[in-house]
Amino acid sequence: MEHMKFETPDLAAQNMEKLAGLFPGCVTERPDGRGGVKKAVNFDLLRQLLGEPCREDGESYEFTWVGKKDSLAEANRPSRMTLRPCPGESKNWDSTENLYLEGDNLEVLKLLQEAYLGKVKMIYIDPPYNTGHDFLFKDRFVSDKEKYVRRMGLLDKGGNKRFTENPGGNPRFHSDWCSMMYPRLLLARNLLTEDGAIFISIDDHEIDNLKKICDLVFGERQFVATFPWRKRTAKSDVPFGVSQDYEWIVCYAKSGSFAARKTGTKRKYYETPDFPGRPWRIHDLTKQTTAGERPNSFFTIVNPRTGEQYPANPNRTWAITQETFAVYYADNRIVFPGDYPFLNISKPALRYWKQDDMAKAGDGFGLMPVSTKLPEGIGMSLDGTKEITALFDGKVFSFPKTMPLIKFLVEISTKVDKDGVILDFFSGSATTAHAVMQLNAEDGGRRKFIMVQWPEQCGEKSEAYKAGYRNICEIGKERIRRAGEQIKGEHPDCGEMLDIGFRVLKLDESNLEDVRTAGECGRQTRQGMSSNIKPDRTELDLLFGCLLEWGLPLSRPCRREELEGYAVHTYNGGDLIACFGEHVPENVIREIARRKPLRAVFRDSGFAASPEKLNVEELFRILSPNTRVKVI
Repeated sequence: MEHMKFETPDLAAQNMEKLAGLFPGCVTERPDGRGGVKKAVNFDLLRQLLGEPCREDGESYEFTWVGKKDSLAEANRPSRMTLRPCPGESKNWDSTENLYLEGDNLEVLKLLQEAYLGKVKMIYIDPPYNTGHDFLFKDRFVSDKEKYVRRMGLLDKGGNKRFTENPGGNPRFHSDWCSMMYPRLLLARNLLTEDGAIFISIDDHEIDNLKKICDLVFGERQFVATFPWRKRTAKSDVPFGVSQDYEWIVCYAKSGSFAARKTGTKRKYYETPDFPGRPWRIHDLTKQTTAGERPNSFFTIVNPRTGEQYPANPNRTWAITQETFAVYYADNRIVFPGDYPFLNISKPALRYWKQDDMAKAGDGFGLMPVSTKLPEGIGMSLDGTKEITALFDGKVFSFPKTMPLIKFLVEISTKVDKDGVILDFFSGSATTAHAVMQLNAEDGGRRKFIMVQWPEQCGEKSEAYKAGYRNICEIGKERIRRAGEQIKGEHPDCGEMLDIGFRVLKLDESNLEDVRTAGECGRQTRQGMSSNIKPDRTELDLLFGCLLEWGLPLSRPCRREELEGYAVHTYNGGDLIACFGEHVPENVIREIARRKPLRAVFRDSGFAASPEKLNVEELFRILSPNTRVKVI
């Protein structure tokens, strides 16, 4: 019976397999330094296959820094950590689809790679700006339990803070910041949908390096825009006499499928006898491209009814091909001059039905491209402070981004897809969660949020600490609670459709004792040990560890029931059923198999000996042959 590994995939090994599929001759072997061999790439052969000459002088255009290779290796290094559910700190645990994840965002991003691969519609982050006083993550990972406990206590082995200040005099000032950002962006890109995008707030200190890193991660062609955001009014006491009043929001797309859209002006619809009950409008059928750019769209349209010809303009071709024209004409989507006396057109136009527009954009409104000029009313830094201060009846967090600003970015990214997942892995005071709930209340969307935040401690002299908040996560969770109730009160018509809850999960060490080595996959335990599961772990901990292992979303419904005195957990109606009891009787196993789950999990120590395991496999082979069965 297959064992759960409880380890994230080796991304480097996966990439090697992909390369071998494309260029099998380029994957070879070399010594691994331990007496064995490992797979390697023949880069000279790969360059030749790609039509590139082998480099002799070693020169090329690239962006690099001290620590780049280590940071890339860190992104690819598997993680054996887990996320432990905390229903008591959550809101609407059983029904919500939102997540609040506490812990190092690099480790959390690794854990999300399977469950949320290609499923996140939009990412917004507001990372440290590296001003010389910012605290950066110290990405030095350890496996020793004592060292990790110190780290979870925000201390390293020397008793120093988990975050370290990055002073301007540090010789690795820019390199440390780049090394922090690079692996996180690499992992974040994997999570985006093909039509998804990331928005990153930054100021002048690192905007150049940020764009270069994003060019590495996303590709130069996927740069969308830089949005200037005015953070304050002009100051007089400034270096060089110039007040830096603006910050920047850099946007990159996962692919060319992304398109930012906003609601446009109300359109004119016509009701005609030939299409009763189907109001329609028209749109220009030409495109601002040349015949050389779109040769398939450079043709003469002929009106099938009158024979009148409409040649394409060499400098502005048709927006469709000749084949598409035939399809559109058969579907009554082409309107010719003279078809309707009230239309003043001189060339064919494209017809749109009102119900299709409404499904995309709302009652009678079309979608328009977005300008880099942000709309009025989104506020400045001081407004962000006022928002959260009013929500908490006191100052607990300084200069968060304003909720209207983040709401605008989420809206233009999800105007068509209103049920996408929004991720913020530098969530701070959880402004992004606030914005998602507010936008859902306003336009009826079903967007879900995932907030990730390290529990950075509040200083004992801070107003937040005096108000009872010991770390930033406590502030963020409380903001979501308060903002959700406020929004619900302002929009009573939303009812239960508005999700203002969130599930809290916290990053921690593996659920298993360190009795397994990488590669053994749990096929041996320490002699005499009846179970390799840590004694402080609950069945809910084990269940969510299995969800991560199997790449299942953490926000689906989970139901617990008793079968003959044994707890049985059913995830998402049968996508997974788990029973972690000891000595599970055959009747319980048989009932689980009868329900035909897609996956089933049991505790390895729950079976007295190998014959019992064979019996389980046989029961599932007979009753539910398509169920994948594993043990932990």
